[in-house]
Amino acid sequence: MNVSPSDTQYTASSIQVLEGLKAVRMRPSMYIGDTSAKGLHHLVYEVVDNSIDEAIGGYCDRIVVTVHEDESVSVEDNGRGIPTDPHPSNGRPASEVVLTVLHAGGKFDNKAYKVSGGLHGVGVSVVNALSEWLEVTICRGGLARSQRFERGVPVTDLSDGVPMDKQGTIVRFMPDKLIFEEIHFSFEVLSARFRELAFLNPGLAICLDDRREGKVKEFCYEGGMRSFIEYLNRGKTPLFPEPIVISGERDTVAVDLGLQYNDTYMERVFGFANLIHTMEGGTHVSGFRTALTRAVNEAARRGKYLKEKEENLTGDDLKEGLTAVISVKLPSPQFEGQTKTKLGNSDVKGIVDSIVYDGLLNWFEEHDAAVKVVVEKAIKARQARDAAKKARELVRKTAMSGLSLPGKLADCSNKNPEHCEIYIVEGDSAGGSAKQGRDRSFQAILPLRGKILNVEKARVDKALGNQEIRTIIQTLGTGIGEDFDPTKLRYHKIIIMTDADVDGAHISTLLLTFFYRYTPTLIENGYLYLAQPPLYRVQKGKTVTYCYNEKELRAILDGAADPTKFSVQRYKGLGEMNPDQLWETTMDPQNRMLKKVEIEDGMEADEYFSILMGDRVEPRREFIEAHAHLVRNLDV
Repeated sequence: MNVSPSDTQYTASSIQVLEGLKAVRMRPSMYIGDTSAKGLHHLVYEVVDNSIDEAIGGYCDRIVVTVHEDESVSVEDNGRGIPTDPHPSNGRPASEVVLTVLHAGGKFDNKAYKVSGGLHGVGVSVVNALSEWLEVTICRGGLARSQRFERGVPVTDLSDGVPMDKQGTIVRFMPDKLIFEEIHFSFEVLSARFRELAFLNPGLAICLDDRREGKVKEFCYEGGMRSFIEYLNRGKTPLFPEPIVISGERDTVAVDLGLQYNDTYMERVFGFANLIHTMEGGTHVSGFRTALTRAVNEAARRGKYLKEKEENLTGDDLKEGLTAVISVKLPSPQFEGQTKTKLGNSDVKGIVDSIVYDGLLNWFEEHDAAVKVVVEKAIKARQARDAAKKARELVRKTAMSGLSLPGKLADCSNKNPEHCEIYIVEGDSAGGSAKQGRDRSFQAILPLRGKILNVEKARVDKALGNQEIRTIIQTLGTGIGEDFDPTKLRYHKIIIMTDADVDGAHISTLLLTFFYRYTPTLIENGYLYLAQPPLYRVQKGKTVTYCYNEKELRAILDGAADPTKFSVQRYKGLGEMNPDQLWETTMDPQNRMLKKVEIEDGMEADEYFSILMGDRVEPRREFIEAHAHLVRNLDV
């Protein structure tokens, strides 16, 4: 990508030094959130953010992120390249200052960058500090120059330039094993972030090259916000054919909105500020919600879809089936915390409200039929919410008063949630074995009668009318919806334990759908698990071995001199296991295997639940055909 000299007023004097880089290695969580997988991936985002800033300025149109076989990561862009001329503060190359001094960057005075996601300026220097080694190569002014750092300290000087006919920056780093719990990058987690960035930067290509497994994905969407909404609503039936797209700018704040209603019962609103996904929302999301409520009510009154005596629709009425993305770009965002999960600029709310309200009213004037279907859906949602409120009150009255716990629940004696776990078990037979085999001090058992309601196809009032769902809610103690309170959770391990067959997989998926749709915070906080019961019991003489998959069984039989002397039992259900066998293999914390349920890609997870559990058959058929080759141990 060629940039004329007049566009490259990005020099050493653009870099401002605010303070040193001393405490990062001592307290890494202050800068990247934590040292688990989340913090590890945050390192990549910080480097990519620098390239995105170049793209926002119009200097970069391609970013390549490579995960190498050794788990090091390189990020290459075709932007202007970090300045390498001496910095006024110390005479060292500006690129070295950027990489070694906290709060050093070209983003503080709005001259080099009008808009930037990494406004704290700690990004790439923190990555350097928390890396075993980092190498930067800068292609700028026809020359390529490189420098190497180890744990934030330069171990070479910036090299002399060698002729190079391209421009941009390449940063490659190896996260420090002394800092991070585990160094393994998730292709899915990285893909999710880069997909978002590509939607929000129309025309920008982001390539993810995973050389560990030979997987490559490229994200580039010319349609921008329209493409984003269409992607989110895949597998769903929109209430009107074209997404609403609104853009505007006021007082240096740029606002972009995409919106479309579908026939589901769930709401999905994603907020972004300077391309950072603000998962906790903020003033931009509040402004959008206020504008939507005002505009729909105004259009509904004009079209007489709300009667004179009817109350205005509320924001809660308008949540059902809503898919929206609200993105703002502003010069000086105020984020809550370095990990930027909530936008706090008070003036943004009014700006978003005004731009979105005017845009929606104009769109509604030309699409009266869409107003009608949105209002009709909102009115039904209000009726359902009223019914759900009564159902929730019933659940609340009968829950958590000691003797009012569900009758089939075998509770544990410990009352400290941090030390308690509950197994949600399929059927009375398995429940009986689990109750006998458990450790009563900290393990509770809740047997379910058959399959619970598919909440993907039901409003909340109908879900609360289902006895099994009410039982789960009462048992956990958190409530759902407006009543949800995670501090009231009675068990900090919720373990789904079902048979290893098709019916068991279906029941497990129904339960996962319930937790994902109604209590996603429990998943985000790491409370939900899947038990892994064995598939086979293999005995030779008095020696018993349990196999959890076909591969383990074949390894035993193929490695034996006389396989015929083995007795192999295939477990069709948990009820076939004796209590002591169930304890030994699936419930004993010393031996069991649990899979923690985690959401690596929220948008993709949402799509999977919609496809697998929704009404539309064709997307489900396509999904099954595409993934059939991954199936193992299928019982028909």
